[in-house]
Amino acid sequence: MQNQSFQLMLDGVPYEVRVSPFQFNEATRYNISINGSDEYVFAYDDNVSQYVPLSDDSSTIPQNIETEIGLRLLAMNS
Repeated sequence: MQNQSFQLMLDGVPYEVRVSPFQFNEATRYNISINGSDEYVFAYDDNVSQYVPLSDDSSTIPQNIETEIGLRLLAMNS
């Protein structure tokens, strides 16, 4: 998979999301940048069947954005 970007519009606010996949222990993870932010690493979590951010810094991502990014990553992999 190549680097990609997509637009989100949530609660009337536009977001540009940049996605850069990489391999880690035979699984694909994603560096995610939101509106040019520092990157967050998202990985698939079998417990919730969703892509979720891994770092402690991810607490700064609003829940609705985190959920939508997780859904988009899921759709890109199906």
